Amino acid sequence: MAETYHVEVGFYQTYHHGEHIGGDVFLSKRIPEENRVLCVLSDGMGSGVKANVLATLTATIALNLFIEHKNAQTIAEIIMKALPVCSERKISYATYTVVDVNSDTNEASILEYDNPQTIVMRGCRVLEPNWEKVNFENAAADRRLQDLNMATFTPQLEDRIVFCSDGITQSGLGKGLVTGWGRNNLREELRNIINHNYSISASELAEKIVKKAVANDLHVPKDDISCAVIYFREPRRTMICSGPPLNPEKDVEFAENLRSFSGRKIISGATTIEIISRELKRTVVDEPVVDHTLPPMSKMDGVDLVTEGVLTLSKVIYLLTNVITPNYQFGNGPADKMCKLLLDSDEIHILVGTKINADNLDLSLPVEVEIRKNIIQRIAKVLMDKYMKVVHMEFM
Repeated sequence: MAETYHVEVGFYQTYHHGEHIGGDVFLSKRIPEENRVLCVLSDGMGSGVKANVLATLTATIALNLFIEHKNAQTIAEIIMKALPVCSERKISYATYTVVDVNSDTNEASILEYDNPQTIVMRGCRVLEPNWEKVNFENAAADRRLQDLNMATFTPQLEDRIVFCSDGITQSGLGKGLVTGWGRNNLREELRNIINHNYSISASELAEKIVKKAVANDLHVPKDDISCAVIYFREPRRTMICSGPPLNPEKDVEFAENLRSFSGRKIISGATTIEIISRELKRTVVDEPVVDHTLPPMSKMDGVDLVTEGVLTLSKVIYLLTNVITPNYQFGNGPADKMCKLLLDSDEIHILVGTKINADNLDLSLPVEVEIRKNIIQRIAKVLMDKYMKVVHMEFM
């Protein structure tokens, strides 16, 4: 089945009070060639460096084995063999939840060991998938193998998968909540939040849940507190057009591809602007200089951002690779605006004209300014690898 939704992943975390490293570890990976998204949340026993090492080991093993399509029994047994066992409680030193979303088969699978049970929201309603124990031949000899559960369901638009460490469900324990916040209260909180903001992003929802748990602990967290959310929603799409087509006879098609695109639109490059302005019969208006390191932006009806080419794209790759952090404050310059549009998008379609512009070969330009095609390929790579964006490239 073709993908009918975008799989958005969000995560938020705060550490045990007084710690500077988390004992909960979250890893995620998008596999475009298989149309899959994998997420792992592991909770190492205790807190601090030791817990972090154990959780990192667990999450890494689980992620790599899921990538290789290993079955649940194999994954669990390998992780159990790799982890030490608590001598008193006879449990592993790390718990884990793994979610595997396959958009081709329209199936989401959840494998869970000793973490709070994952919650699936269908809009504002809780959807309880059928949970099953994973069976092992030697489960009687190792009680850890009795605590492994698995569920599979068919996701729909506006579904959310919410999974967390026990820092969430046990928050408030001994501080006003006799048995801790618990899963039922977490479900009600999710209902309330989504009811008030039906399209809340995965990251925002995860952050609200963690902050509520921190408040339950009277703002002195007694454990690492982590929440991950997977949100199935309509994709946000953006197209970038940059560079003139190799064959001038393709100019009409090039411009029409931009005009007919359903989503936000960016034009980058003076020659590209001229072609699209001419073919679509649209006026271009120059704007004042905002970023004095770059040429100014322009305005064109029906286009969200119009910028100069190589210099602006070079700064975009620099910002995406080296500067932008989760708390980065975007400026009003052309490179910042382009980065914000790209990072607010899920699917990015890049239409690249392959005619070599002699201006870009001027040896007086800075050494780091590469030919447009190479820069755009680097932008595409960092968007996919670092920011988990879906990128489609077409050369004309």
